[in-house]
Amino acid sequence: MKLFKNRISILYSILIIAPLLSASFAPSRHVTEERYALDKKESIVIWKGSMQFVPANAHVGNVYVSQGQLIFDKDRLVGGAIEIDMNTITDPVHGSDNDLIRHMKSPDFFDAAKFPISTFTITRVASTKDEKINVTGDLTIKGITHEVTFPASIKVKDGIANAEGKLIFDRTKWDVRYNSAKFFSSLADETISDDIELSVKIVARKI
Repeated sequence: MKLFKNRISILYSILIIAPLLSASFAPSRHVTEERYALDKKESIVIWKGSMQFVPANAHVGNVYVSQGQLIFDKDRLVGGAIEIDMNTITDPVHGSDNDLIRHMKSPDFFDAAKFPISTFTITRVASTKDEKINVTGDLTIKGITHEVTFPASIKVKDGIANAEGKLIFDRTKWDVRYNSAKFFSSLADETISDDIELSVKIVARKI
């Protein structure tokens, strides 16, 4: 009986001491993340769409950021999210109240009344040559989410982050099918390219 009690006592000591030893030898982790809020006045997304067979015949315009954050670890981008207000689609020639913009906001394209917000959430960032980065994340348009990756550059100085990137995506993956050759035949010169180009300029300030 005494031997049994001794064994129980030894086992109990091991169970108590083992976690303490593990904790004391575990590597320490320091949280160094810093958050930067997007400056809505200085951040902008420039969109470009063109006809399939006449690339030079393109439309270019703006759409604006409604809110967002970038997350850094020692000046290295590690995460973040951006919201785009689809009702701010405009073009510099005609403004926001014209047939082209109204059509783009309609169900034929982005259905801004039903889906007023598009989002991009960063999932990973990889360094490349010449201090450039590849940003990967989830792009959500019209309630549909797909992963995208695009090249970007970013600089952080005096609590201000400036980032630029260019993303080209296939609109049909987000159910924007209007005049796409994938879904409509005999469009001829009315065919619209499936590729939409977004040039993103972000200014964010440390919180």
